[in-house]
Amino acid sequence: MNVILLENLEGVGARGAMVSVKPGFARNYLLPRQLAIQADTKSGKVYEELQRQREIRSQKDLEAARAEAAKLNGVEVNIPAQANEEDTLFGSVTNADVAEALHRAGHAVDKRRIELAEPIKQLGRYDIVVNIHGGVTATVKVWVVRP
Repeated sequence: MNVILLENLEGVGARGAMVSVKPGFARNYLLPRQLAIQADTKSGKVYEELQRQREIRSQKDLEAARAEAAKLNGVEVNIPAQANEEDTLFGSVTNADVAEALHRAGHAVDKRRIELAEPIKQLGRYDIVVNIHGGVTATVKVWVVRP
């Protein structure tokens, strides 16, 4: 049975996708919970409308991500850390520390969006990449300094 999904369902498909499922699954689970509609001529128009709305929403999300990336590009933050004479840190600076420093600077960034290949273990200047949305990224300058 072909249905059009109204919600994202893990293992089944994304919202707006036309998928083929077993009739019992559609009749007993998807349709009563209004997670999907049966694919017929009338539903085709609903499917097209969902696709159009999804494209509009993705364009708005992309524009918002580009604006956020423009604000974040070139931002410099200082992270104080204890180090020995060879400038090796006693601990390390992680993406959570970078997110906290950016938050103190007025930029709310989730720590999962900050890309660090490995934790920072030396004093110095680092260019850190922040994933905003999809392929949109921003580069932030992080200075790890002595307190």
